[in-house]
Amino acid sequence: MSEADDRSRSRVVPFGLLLAAVVLVSINLRPGASSLGPVLEEVREGLGMSAGVAGVMTGLPGLCFGLVGALAVGFARRVGMTAGIAIGLAVGAAGLLLRVTTDSVPTFLVFTVVGLAGMAIGNVLVPAWIKAHGHAVALMTVYGTGLVVGGTIGSLATAPVTEGTGSWRAGLGMWGVLLLVSVPLWAWLALREHRSPSEHAVSGAAPSGRIVHSPTAIALTVLFGVQSMHAYVQFGWLPQIYRDAGISASSAGALQGLLSSVGIIGALAMPTVIERGRGLRPLMVSFGVMLALGYTGLLVAPATAPWLWALMLGFSGLAFPTAMALITARTRHPSVTAQLSGFVQPVGYALAATGPFVVGLIHEATGSWSLVIVLLALTAVPLTLAGLRVANPTYVDDEI
Repeated sequence: MSEADDRSRSRVVPFGLLLAAVVLVSINLRPGASSLGPVLEEVREGLGMSAGVAGVMTGLPGLCFGLVGALAVGFARRVGMTAGIAIGLAVGAAGLLLRVTTDSVPTFLVFTVVGLAGMAIGNVLVPAWIKAHGHAVALMTVYGTGLVVGGTIGSLATAPVTEGTGSWRAGLGMWGVLLLVSVPLWAWLALREHRSPSEHAVSGAAPSGRIVHSPTAIALTVLFGVQSMHAYVQFGWLPQIYRDAGISASSAGALQGLLSSVGIIGALAMPTVIERGRGLRPLMVSFGVMLALGYTGLLVAPATAPWLWALMLGFSGLAFPTAMALITARTRHPSVTAQLSGFVQPVGYALAATGPFVVGLIHEATGSWSLVIVLLALTAVPLTLAGLRVANPTYVDDEI
């Protein structure tokens, strides 16, 4: 996209509005998923939920993000990108708010799926929306940072609010309120832009099915999927690994927060690093090396320098904002951006959904974390190889 195109789009939607819209959507696409874990015990007790159902529920974010995300591009072709995002936010808010009003386990699960489905639409469409409206580097920096910040505050703030109010419904319900706050601006933008050519930029000439013939798209999917799997595993099981090594619950939670905070720094930096195009290959190698070393530390000396292993794993987690930024950086036309996002994220999140489940099965079968940690460390190989492939300055548009 040329600077002239960027200026033309800026006259349609002022940069301040673009920035506000991206901030609002980015901080709201994760808390609905990350907030349940810290109060899962309270939710189980309050609803009379079995351990098996609770286990299934922990895999719902990845499953919903994958399945619904795969349908998001087709939905945007019908209603437009901005309208699709606005509808997704409204549906997400409704699901998160309604789930805290019920005492029925099946109804709670249904509304949880509704809330996650609304967020899944935004996951896929926002990168293409940014590509269509210009200022890609700046806005993807804000978007990637907002995703990490939103996920972090969702996990950190829910339990204190629950304790302060004495109600898990308040702790979970506040994220529905926050999500609802973003709806008016996006609804207004949808009405304002419904005739804009950029609204239906997802309807480009390239057939969506050809995205699977792009080596860059495949490699980016592997990079995104492997890192997302690690993120879900670390979010669900890393504190327990630390606790089983003799570290207190509060310290284990702090170590989890340390790991997550590193991602905020990466989200701020990676779009600019990719735009400049220098040093990307060594960076991809460093992600794999830090992933392997972090898990090796957990295996041989988990309580000796736990903060170091958390920092190493947090650094390897910068592969996530890198993959998000590459979705726009490795495409030219918004239609291809949408197709790439609609391919990479659903497949990646589907893989992420299986990770915590498989880890739980292996740990239960072996009674130890050793085999789990070894297998997780070995995934540094496909992560590195995929990263080296997408580091090449190629465009998916040219490959399909």
